[in-house]
Amino acid sequence: MIMKLLISLSILLPAFAAGAVEGTRPSTAAAPTMRVDYYHTGNASQELFSLDRVVIEPAPWPGNPKRAVDDTNLGKYLFEVIDRKTNRVVYSRGFASIYGEWETTDEAKSMNRTFHESLRFPAPEAPVQVVLKKRDARNAFREVWSVILDPEDMFVDTSKPPLPGPVIEIEKNGDPASKVDFLILGDGYTAAELDKFKKDARRLTDILFATSPFKERRSDFNVWALCPPSAESGISRPSTGVHRRSPVGATYDAFGSERYVLTFENRAFREIASFAPYDYVEILVNNQTYGGGGIFNLYATVAADSLWSPYVFIHEFGHHFAGLADEYYTSSVAYAPATERIEPWEPNATALLDPDNLKWKDLVASDTPLPTPWNKEEFENYSLAIQKRRSQIRSERRPEKDMDALFIEQKEHEMRALGSEKYAGKVGAFEGAMYEAKGYYRPQADCIMFTRNDAPFCAVCALVATWVPLIYSRTLALL
Repeated sequence: MIMKLLISLSILLPAFAAGAVEGTRPSTAAAPTMRVDYYHTGNASQELFSLDRVVIEPAPWPGNPKRAVDDTNLGKYLFEVIDRKTNRVVYSRGFASIYGEWETTDEAKSMNRTFHESLRFPAPEAPVQVVLKKRDARNAFREVWSVILDPEDMFVDTSKPPLPGPVIEIEKNGDPASKVDFLILGDGYTAAELDKFKKDARRLTDILFATSPFKERRSDFNVWALCPPSAESGISRPSTGVHRRSPVGATYDAFGSERYVLTFENRAFREIASFAPYDYVEILVNNQTYGGGGIFNLYATVAADSLWSPYVFIHEFGHHFAGLADEYYTSSVAYAPATERIEPWEPNATALLDPDNLKWKDLVASDTPLPTPWNKEEFENYSLAIQKRRSQIRSERRPEKDMDALFIEQKEHEMRALGSEKYAGKVGAFEGAMYEAKGYYRPQADCIMFTRNDAPFCAVCALVATWVPLIYSRTLALL
């Protein structure tokens, strides 16, 4: 899959450069940004969609209209914008969603919930049909909802929401149409803490560009920051009885996982972010407790003052930016185990159903066996003992320094253990990934997507994180 995608890129690039993928506006003028807000309702076996509203955002569309069609085959969902006159797809994007995660939890088996979601694209000049697709049991995209939009409809909302604060230029390397526009959005910072937010945002920017493959692509990014003031410092953490009405609505304990930070306030998040050009968003929360989250083509989150914020930031950005799967499997999660093994859409995990056609086989040396042996049982026994101690620290509400000390102990042990593996540093298929001990495999023994160790992205993850911005309508200089 990895090599096939790179070959696909080499074919697509000349077409992109020549403008063969048509948009609905000329490339010389930035289109307004249209956003479709909708409600996504259902449970583990049924889902429904209903239109909320169609809006024009304050900031113009940041992307290049010549490179509008997504050919990565990433994401649990995909939406297409189809010109009604020509029936041509003029824009598309794969993505994942909070609903898509929630429907795999036990809660979804017993109740319905509704989530607010959005689709953003360059505003068309003529009527279009927006088609939403979801992967079926065989991983093929199937239509689940569609809506016809007329940009001249009187109900298209062109009003501007209240200005949440100034858009801060952290780093600008060119016009948004030719760069990856990354927005760092603050939540839980009071007006008096704005300078702290700026320092935190710049610190994380430096961390991003000190990490390969992003440091080699720094000139391909613009970085913006925006921080609406909070009435109180910090965000909600329901497991400890803390509730905050922060502007973006970020909260710990998403799906009952104490470390998982998300916002379920999609409309608030979108209205605040709409004042800046953005392709990707990091929600920077003003807290010390370990935590974060990342959803492909939605947003990522990180606790700014955690000792582990550099790691969490990069790990979660890998989810959001490149559609990378979690490779760890011994930590507790809210998701139910898979009932059927199918090949994951995530590029860094495999069910190894066909070892001869492993998606990253071109990176595997001929003397590396598939599956690749490693000291799995020893690793699991140690990790599960750590998880018990971790749960005890949280249940006793002990200070964060106790959790940090435990993680440091775990890191030192795992770096020695994984570093001494026979196939350490080699690409293969190591069993244990995607929250499951059996049936899913990761590319290397260690990786940013697997542990908190001082490990880089594995070769597969690094390759994916390099070419994703290329397909998502950015730089042509990579290949």
